[in-house]
Amino acid sequence: MKPGWDHARAVADAVLYEGYLLYPYRATSGKNQSRWQFGVLGPSGAAERGLGEDDTLGADLLLHAGPDAALHIVVRFLHLQHRAVQRRVGDTFEPVGELRVAESTYLTWDEAVECELSFGPLDVRPGTHTYPLTVAGGSEIEQVDGGRLIRRRADLHAELTVQVEAEDGLRRIWTSVRNLGAPPADARQALATSPIGTHLIALASGGSFVSLLEPPATAVDAVRRCRRHRCFPVLAGPPGDTSVVLVSPIILYDHPEIAEQSRGDLYDSCEIDEILTLRVMTMTDQEKAQARATDPLAARIIDRCDSMSPEAMLDLHGVLRDPHAVPPSPIPDIPTGTNWWDPEADNAVRPELDAVEVGGTRVARGSRVRLHPSRRADAQDLFYADRTARVTSVHADVDGGTHIGVVLDDDPAADLHDWYGRYLYFAPDEVEPLTGRSSPWK
Repeated sequence: MKPGWDHARAVADAVLYEGYLLYPYRATSGKNQSRWQFGVLGPSGAAERGLGEDDTLGADLLLHAGPDAALHIVVRFLHLQHRAVQRRVGDTFEPVGELRVAESTYLTWDEAVECELSFGPLDVRPGTHTYPLTVAGGSEIEQVDGGRLIRRRADLHAELTVQVEAEDGLRRIWTSVRNLGAPPADARQALATSPIGTHLIALASGGSFVSLLEPPATAVDAVRRCRRHRCFPVLAGPPGDTSVVLVSPIILYDHPEIAEQSRGDLYDSCEIDEILTLRVMTMTDQEKAQARATDPLAARIIDRCDSMSPEAMLDLHGVLRDPHAVPPSPIPDIPTGTNWWDPEADNAVRPELDAVEVGGTRVARGSRVRLHPSRRADAQDLFYADRTARVTSVHADVDGGTHIGVVLDDDPAADLHDWYGRYLYFAPDEVEPLTGRSSPWK
């Protein structure tokens, strides 16, 4: 697989379990009585009868196809697995909602089994192809102290359709998954025979996908004609990679990624990790025990939050990124962990040597600029409007701001001001570099 595959797979794993289990992660919680919010494909007739979801999910993809282009498609979903708890009574067993033995608790609950089916390489010449998606049901029995757990899964029957058409020099590829299950008797049976969290990952070789969110001008009309039903196809590799598309049941943007600060899935509808982690930490021991008994994945969340280090918790507080940020400032960074009042912080910067970019021009000591006071300018600042000046220093303050020290060109005392450090200070957006007019004065 290509490098973009791992990137897409990490995001797809989060999509697969989105909404699987909600805080406080206990079966007794009201909001965990109605689950499986995204990507559910109900069996035939379930939606019309109010017993389940629509049976299809699909979208058009646009591909720039080379002569050797081929497609790999991976269909992924969860398969409901009912876990029934039975208590031993003599030589027989009776069903119960909860079984407590010593320090262990077992609950009747609907778990999930991951399913993944791969297809390819697929031809991208015009035509329509259908591929069966079949997952066999089954049952297992696990003996526990005082009883047993019986896990049962129903058969799943679905199909993948790939239809390729020529479209303005591109290939328009309709990809859809449809549940072919028999009409259900009730809502419970409908869910048991539904793929859950359904999504597709499409990987192109010998070609590249077109962004459906930000298409090039040559593909705008083709994108307008694209269809989608209950899903959102996005470029899923790292930025710049156009070889992978994720057809997701939830809204995403191109090149989505998992935050590097995240320590693991919390499943709770893209909630903020920090808030959920703090909430888990405040749960009582009894509440945590109930969550651990509900589902193995819930148990992992509780254990991870309980063992989180202060440093990891601080990382969850997040970082602030400016999507329109310019390249890093030439001003050096203060070493990590160094307080602003530490002499080491002063040693990290050299105002007489540091620089800042203004409108793409490097401004440092010796540069000439024209002044345009604007930031909370007072009457005295306004006297300097449109005056030219020489840059003496570039400073960074403890709040991350940048300040440019100058002396006026026509100030008779300019040399004296520079000698004892009496400068006028302006922000980078208040100066206009006079390109090509650097002063020989240093």
